[in-house]
Amino acid sequence: MSAGNPGGMKHGGGFTGLTGLTIGLALGVIVAGAAGYWLGTRGATHQSAGAVAVSAAAGAAADSGRKERKLLYYRNPMGLPDTSPTPKKDPMGMDYIAVFEGEDDNDPDAARQIRISTEKVQKLGVRTEAAQLRSLDRTVRAAGRIEADERKTYTISPKFEGYVERLHVNITGQAVGKGQPLLEVYSPELVSAQREYAIAIQGVDALKDAEGSARSGMKQLADASLQRLKNWDISDAQIKALSGSGEARRTLILRSPVSGIVTEKKVLQGMRFMPGEALYQIADLSSVWVVADVFEQDIGLITLGAVAKVRINAYPDKSFEGKVSYVYPTLNATTRTVPVRVELANPGQLLKPAMFAQVELPVAAKGSVVTIPASAVIDSGTRQIVLLEKGEGRFEPREVRLGARSDTHVEVIEGVKDGEPVVVAANFLIDAESNLRAAVGGFGQAASATNEKAAGQAASHRAEGTVEEIDAKAGTVSLTHSPIASLKWPTMTMEFKVANDSLLKVLKPGAKVSAEFVERQPGEWVITSVNPINPTATGKGAPAPAADAHAGH
Repeated sequence: MSAGNPGGMKHGGGFTGLTGLTIGLALGVIVAGAAGYWLGTRGATHQSAGAVAVSAAAGAAADSGRKERKLLYYRNPMGLPDTSPTPKKDPMGMDYIAVFEGEDDNDPDAARQIRISTEKVQKLGVRTEAAQLRSLDRTVRAAGRIEADERKTYTISPKFEGYVERLHVNITGQAVGKGQPLLEVYSPELVSAQREYAIAIQGVDALKDAEGSARSGMKQLADASLQRLKNWDISDAQIKALSGSGEARRTLILRSPVSGIVTEKKVLQGMRFMPGEALYQIADLSSVWVVADVFEQDIGLITLGAVAKVRINAYPDKSFEGKVSYVYPTLNATTRTVPVRVELANPGQLLKPAMFAQVELPVAAKGSVVTIPASAVIDSGTRQIVLLEKGEGRFEPREVRLGARSDTHVEVIEGVKDGEPVVVAANFLIDAESNLRAAVGGFGQAASATNEKAAGQAASHRAEGTVEEIDAKAGTVSLTHSPIASLKWPTMTMEFKVANDSLLKVLKPGAKVSAEFVERQPGEWVITSVNPINPTATGKGAPAPAADAHAGH
């Protein structure tokens, strides 16, 4: 027993020491964890406090910045171009809206400007170009046709009656030279006239030694016979042969008076012809006319003597030049064109009558004028508009008065100055993107101040109020409505139009309604839907069910 006691005591003491060590380590861990938690919490607290301090400082700076904003002016709440340096109300009782520095870029003209985000400007591919002084040389283009020179067109028309004995030129289109025989004719009158002339010549020779009166009388008879033959266009060579031989020839040869082309042939061999009947038509085509049909608005630019370029479809690689010789005094009422004559040489007779021609008539410029690219103009039919770039993402519509045009540019008489940047590409896309029509519609009357206003015109708004008066004939209703936050309108009474007459059936004077409306065009507000407000609803103005609303009528 006594020997085991010491061993048991020793074993028990060792166990107790191990347990104490374990407990001490655990307590150390707990203390360390607590210290770490305390330190972490303290750090987080300092960090949070610092963030709060920074946030508060930023907020204070922002509040300070807002408080230091400079008031520029007060603008009309309906977008009218009217500003005031002091607060005031419009005729409808609405307060003018304060405009601070930075909101309107200190530019009162910004009320007419259009704002588009930079991202959309890039997507639309907007491109601008500065207006500049240039000389507007231009070319008037017109369609024309080749015609024979009327001054070089001849008709073979005998002045006596006869018969065609023989044709020397028998084909239309045949080329003939001056003096070339055309046909041989027989005429009893011609034979008789030749005999009279031959006899008169013989009589003059026989009476050359006779008294003066007899010889003179025979000489007059011979001269009269000779003049008769000349009046019938008998050539001098034929008359000389007749007077030399004294014998009348049975037939007579008619010759071409000019060199040219037979354009018409109406004679047949053996036929009888009467005095004045056209047998041949011959045209000299060494030079021709081009008659161009110039549009009415361009005729004032054409000057006599101007050099014109003529192109023919048959010869695309050739260009012919001629001079403007005449502007006709008549206008074709159907095509609204005026004929202009251009004379040009026809070497090799490449140009044929009745060919189509494209004529280019140069027009001299009147000097340097302010010009913009033609693509910059938006033509509404009644006026012309351009978009001026006023800054990044800001554009101002400007009405212009235009003058002369070239192929690529147009003269600006009024509206744009030299150096002002205008939109030359994507201007129609800006029109669609920013509701330009509303902005343009405000020239001289009103225009939206920003895109927010333009967006408000296309957006739908809601109002709650009391019906004051209904005009079924005009389709309008007078409504006293509560403030409308989307338009920044205060409580007021104003007149609305209704989209259709069926909406008037649910409206009665004194009824409280909830209405939805839009701005159909500047200043015209139209109710698109309306619901009576249930008077039993407490404090919320909840719309009554549709059945209840119709049941009250």
